Amino acid sequence: MQYHEAAERLNGLRRRRPKLGTETTARMLSHLGDPQASMDCVQVAGSNGKGSTARMLDSVLRAAGYDVGLFTSPKLNDFREQIRIDGRKASKSGVASTFERLEPCLERLREEDDAPTHFEVITALALHRFAAADADVAVLEVGIGGRYDATSAVDPVASAVTSVSLEHTDLLGDTVEEIARDKAQVAPAGAPLVTGADGAALDAIRGETDVTTVGPADADVVATENGMRSDVESEVAITGPDWSLETALTLLGGHQATNAGVAATLARQVAAVDERTIAGGLRQATWPGRFELVDRDPTVVLDGSHNPGAAATLSDLLDRYEYEDLHVVFAAMSDKAYDEMIASLPAVERAFVTRPQLDRAESVDSLADAFEGHAATVNRVPSVAEAVDRAIRRAGEDDFVLVTGSLYAVAEARDRWTRQVVPKDRVPPRATNRSEETAGASEEARGVEPSVFETFLRHDQAETVAERFEAVGGTCVRSSAGTPEKLDRVVLSGSATELRSLAGHLDDAGLGLAHVATQLRARLDGSSARSGPFGVDGTAVMGILNVTPDSFHDGGEYDALDAAVERAEEMVAAGADVVDVGGESTRPGADPVPVETEIDRVVPVVEELSSLDVPVSVDTRKAAVADAALDAGADVVNDVSGLSDPEMRFVVADHDAGLVLMHSLSAPVDPDRSAAYDDVVEDVRTELAETVLHAERAGVDRERILVDPGCGFGKSAAESMELVDRLGEFRALGCPVMLGHSQKSMFAGVSGDGDDRLPPTLAATAIAAERAADVVRVHDVAENAAVVRTVAATTGSD
Repeated sequence: MQYHEAAERLNGLRRRRPKLGTETTARMLSHLGDPQASMDCVQVAGSNGKGSTARMLDSVLRAAGYDVGLFTSPKLNDFREQIRIDGRKASKSGVASTFERLEPCLERLREEDDAPTHFEVITALALHRFAAADADVAVLEVGIGGRYDATSAVDPVASAVTSVSLEHTDLLGDTVEEIARDKAQVAPAGAPLVTGADGAALDAIRGETDVTTVGPADADVVATENGMRSDVESEVAITGPDWSLETALTLLGGHQATNAGVAATLARQVAAVDERTIAGGLRQATWPGRFELVDRDPTVVLDGSHNPGAAATLSDLLDRYEYEDLHVVFAAMSDKAYDEMIASLPAVERAFVTRPQLDRAESVDSLADAFEGHAATVNRVPSVAEAVDRAIRRAGEDDFVLVTGSLYAVAEARDRWTRQVVPKDRVPPRATNRSEETAGASEEARGVEPSVFETFLRHDQAETVAERFEAVGGTCVRSSAGTPEKLDRVVLSGSATELRSLAGHLDDAGLGLAHVATQLRARLDGSSARSGPFGVDGTAVMGILNVTPDSFHDGGEYDALDAAVERAEEMVAAGADVVDVGGESTRPGADPVPVETEIDRVVPVVEELSSLDVPVSVDTRKAAVADAALDAGADVVNDVSGLSDPEMRFVVADHDAGLVLMHSLSAPVDPDRSAAYDDVVEDVRTELAETVLHAERAGVDRERILVDPGCGFGKSAAESMELVDRLGEFRALGCPVMLGHSQKSMFAGVSGDGDDRLPPTLAATAIAAERAADVVRVHDVAENAAVVRTVAATTGSD
């Protein structure tokens, strides 16, 4: 079965049915071999905060070295977002395989008039994927209530109820007490239920089971928020009967401190995780669309609050920020109390009321009526993306733009920061250094030479782009097969002239397409004009200087200060444009190096190299080492772990330094750790896009960020080769692109009997330079620099 077939059938399943209970889910799990029995399961229920708590628990357990399956709801765009294995979405091939195995059971259930819902099937599918990945723990966010929820088909080893308020009264009961008693049914048999509930809800839960309470005061575990550490993190303290910790959270608010306390308590129940690991895991946790700062000047925040209680909390968070005027992009579902949500907001200068592409979304006119008296100006905008575009354009640098009211609206708004226009040409058109006559001919040729770009757009956006592009002579192919549910894959093929004409037509097309036009122009301009990150026109050469005793290629050769400085000078003389100093090996099996040891290795070398006439980079995944090296004169941090140290992004921002973000599953390389990629380039690019956003939130300018797809780090040789071949697609991230490929094991199968990896390294360097890489990171500088110069000479890009 193909993924698009499985996805279509899954999305066609009914969303509700009159029958309550877990029996149907249990039958599906039995058909799949009872996968839940192979791992410890944790249920997280609650009215608000259960998703955040589940994400934090997942992060803590992974920080402790466990393989974790995380099942959450709702999604932003794609149901695969609900099924994560060690932080990554479930693969398309895995979903298709499990659904195909499940189909005979689904057919029997239909014949018995017991057809399961979408949520029930996704729950069973998630547990099967977790078992297939040998997960140690499955963290399951409960859908509705607790007693009859599909996730309650498991026997949990630990469970939580985060909070309780009136919700789903048609199913759970008319009072908070009734709802609390229903949710309390997730309690495990062998441990107390962890809860952040209070008041009458807590009393009702106590009547059902033993509890461990978490709250800001008078609780078994006290969790408090103690101010803002920065504009994207708060400081929290958590104190249990015989343990305590302090950390920072990217999930802001006193309620999130309580959720962190619940997650910490669960982690201690499930795996006896120590306080230091809990603190680190909590700080690493993120949750897209939950008070997520995505832009500055003006400040733009996306928050999926969709009920009055969450909206009131949102209003409290806004009080922490200084801004001139508040601009709100608002959409809501028709069954929500959106008038109460609007009333809880602070003074709004401009409201942009809009409607996501969903049948049950409230009308723009009704929302506009609700905003009367709560906003100085109310603008009706039929498209979420267009409403966001207009709000940002109208806002001043010191204003605040808030997108809220519905996670569906947040999902559509988030496209602006996560959907890229991707160049699909292997070799981009180049500028030329030849004669004036030849240069003119080259410019003219570029105007008609066809190029191909790909992006994902909402259905109405895709239709408009297709109409506009075909009108100017271009070719547009659209498909929804295998894409996230509300998106079309759009492929544009045409000359630069036709593509620029399309961009011009999109500027005033509405639907938020002006931002797509901006991206398209940037990609077209980037194909012909190169300005490198180190002042180099074309491809820069980064020379590797390992001051370690155990690096895979040159360990022990340059670990003495004099030898390291001499080697750096040799590399610069041979053509290195930047020198990268590393004090810890990331080869498979390498032992971690203490911070003090790594600082002692790299800082003296960086200090000596500050007199060189080239930038100096420090290759480290530890923020403390980066801070010391930057103080010593380094210009760039090369983080092969992709910000595994939560403090790293703040250190780089504070120093206004450059930052290389590499995609990796583990550092040092774990040969047993791999991932199931559906399309390795698309998957890695998508995950790097989130890492870049994470760095930007801390204040790192995108212009100072380089991206490295991470050949060899959790990728097979074939996957690494594909990353090299399609390197140009990473330019869609709007960052310079670096390739770190030198002497790696990816070349073992092509290097010949002598296992000499220099020739294939040079070949990959040539491909990278031809693919318009901004930087190649290499050991053998003279040979690779010659390759780069040769490519520049033959392509006329120098």
